[in-house]
Amino acid sequence: MDTVRLTMAQAIVKWLLNQHTVVDGRQVPIFAGAFGIFGHGNVTCLAEALEPVQDRLPTWRGHNEQSMALAAVAYGKAMRGRRIMVATSSIGPGCTNMVTAAAVAHANRLPLLILSGDTFQHRIVDPVLQQVEVFGDPTVTVCDTFRPVSRYWDRISRPEQIVQSLPQALAVMLDPATRGPAFLALPQDIQAEAYNYPARFFERQVHYVRRPGPDPRDLERAATVLAGARRPMIIAGGGVHYSGAVETLTGFAERRGIPVVETVAGKSTLVHDHPNYAGPIGVTGSAAANSVAENADVVVAVGTRLQDFTTGSWAVFKHPEVRFIAINTAGWDAHKQMATPVVGDALVSLEALEDLLGDYRAPASWLAQAQDHIAGWHRYLDSWKDRETQGRPAYAQVIQVINELCDADDYCLSAAGGLPGELTMGWRSKAVGTFDSEYGYSTMGYEVAGAWGAKMARPGSDVIAFVGDGSYLMMNSDVYSTVMTGHKVIFMILDNGGFAVINRLQVHTGGAEFNNLLRTTRNEEYFRVDFAAHAQSMGAIAERVERLEDLPDAWRRAKAADRSYAIIMDIDQYTWTEGGAWWEVGIPEVSDREDVRVARAAWEAERKHQRVGV
Repeated sequence: MDTVRLTMAQAIVKWLLNQHTVVDGRQVPIFAGAFGIFGHGNVTCLAEALEPVQDRLPTWRGHNEQSMALAAVAYGKAMRGRRIMVATSSIGPGCTNMVTAAAVAHANRLPLLILSGDTFQHRIVDPVLQQVEVFGDPTVTVCDTFRPVSRYWDRISRPEQIVQSLPQALAVMLDPATRGPAFLALPQDIQAEAYNYPARFFERQVHYVRRPGPDPRDLERAATVLAGARRPMIIAGGGVHYSGAVETLTGFAERRGIPVVETVAGKSTLVHDHPNYAGPIGVTGSAAANSVAENADVVVAVGTRLQDFTTGSWAVFKHPEVRFIAINTAGWDAHKQMATPVVGDALVSLEALEDLLGDYRAPASWLAQAQDHIAGWHRYLDSWKDRETQGRPAYAQVIQVINELCDADDYCLSAAGGLPGELTMGWRSKAVGTFDSEYGYSTMGYEVAGAWGAKMARPGSDVIAFVGDGSYLMMNSDVYSTVMTGHKVIFMILDNGGFAVINRLQVHTGGAEFNNLLRTTRNEEYFRVDFAAHAQSMGAIAERVERLEDLPDAWRRAKAADRSYAIIMDIDQYTWTEGGAWWEVGIPEVSDREDVRVARAAWEAERKHQRVGV
């Protein structure tokens, strides 16, 4: 047998280089690049292996391990899971910095390969620099913190183990039923160890994302349920995008006369003026979609986890006999809430369901009702453009201006705080697949890093990162990365003086304003951060805009700029888009505050609508 003698680190890199896939008819490497900060535990071996192959597997240097891994997650999302970025780190804090990013990938079902340094397997020199010793179990290191947030986890204790582990990790990341982060702990002594690897291990391989077909018995049950519906509704989740099932779902809805609502991850499945579009659903949804959901008798949930923001904590569906059909590649998701499960790829499953429905079509009056609801919602959104403001504008006003000015293929990105809700409700998609709000894990700090990764995946269109002052202060260093690497992003930095949306929740549940708005925190002197100066210090062009009427000119300057551009605006702390559903949060059963007791009573009244199963 032919062999190739390499260190374990060299063998990993050589294997990564030889894994390919087909995207848009063109064969490309599956692993598009690596993000790395080389420190103790990977600089001497993994870096040595990556340096000579920069032309084939580019290594991008960020400024925080978490943000680099978040950029890798956003890249995987923008590529719809077809290509993968690698995130690397050293032993210790570099490793644990990436735990949050792994959780983001896990919650959002997105591929991410994490290669982390680990402490010596031989243990002779324990404790090494950055080692956290676990008393009573020396086999445990900080790498073990990734076990609950990884879909695949392994510690490579012998160099030959990668022959088994790497293909398994890739299979997990490409399988739509298991897709998520894969983590490999690479002890630094094993990284350096050489082995005679079989040459076949490094042969060029071309992979693809499988389309698992549904069980015919599941389809028959689903078809029977749907054929009896008078008021059916489709919920389009993120899985519709990852399956490439947008066109199939759209045609299915058109032929059957079924309104389509969207989750946060499923947003931009339909363009905003499509006749079957009924708006975003749930807590961060529209009055239109939630009205449709209240009356639906059959809900076809396609590629969605049915999280609480989608379902209004399972209180938004009020038809007493409502039935659910859940189409999902993951059996875990398809079997939620006693739904009729269809375990399979969205595209294949919808095509197969189509064949069983005969000439079924929902009553025309049902779609007409949905169209009336969404028309009313669009009128409501339009009304924001003409509202008078006292001082700072509202989020909704800024969003409507930018939405109207943006190009159809501009990619809108956000993550945490008030902006995901405001954008999900207020952003009207002009093209399919142009929206990313990381709301599966709602990660503050994703916005700047995620925009960097998304721009790598979408070099031909502008990426607009909407980021609040709280998220920007939490993680902003990749503004510099976008400038340094030439990945231009337009940053809309909207400053409402703290965590205003959490303050809203606090107040609406009877609490006093406390520790969320910056002026309500413990401080000796409250002053506003100069975000424009900060962004400029990292190489971006930046300007502060005071008035809505000045925003269009600033936007045109941003679009014409040759590098990342930041537009900073102060935003009202108390004015929000209305239209979402109830959301269950814990409200004290006993309190000295009358407002809390009132909020608790309202919570008990709303909870009566909550469905336990279906």
